[in-house]
Amino acid sequence: QVQLVESGGGLVQAGGSLKLSCAPSGSIFTVNTMAWHRQAPGKQRELVADISSSGSTIYVDSVKGRFTISRDNVKNTVYLQMNSLKPEDTAVYYCAANVGPLGWYWGQGTQVTVSS
Repeated sequence: QVQLVESGGGLVQAGGSLKLSCAPSGSIFTVNTMAWHRQAPGKQRELVADISSSGSTIYVDSVKGRFTISRDNVKNTVYLQMNSLKPEDTAVYYCAANVGPLGWYWGQGTQVTVSS
């Protein structure tokens, strides 16, 4: 089964930047919306941003103006550029891709830690 593989997480100081990437491990023929979610310790997983196949985007209020989601439709890859990072952005970040009738594929998660 195809899996999504995230990369780009790590430790950064407050105010710094990171760029997350997420690509499939194999071929996916139909990819609709792609998204990034995150889960902080003791909290529920939340949607950070998503992007449709046509490029329309949605962001959670807490990251608007700081994060940018983008995608490469040829590679079925989704990115999350994160600027002006804050300690409250610390979480495990998961990518997800809607593949039509098969539902959603999820990545294994990548840790982002922002130190104050």
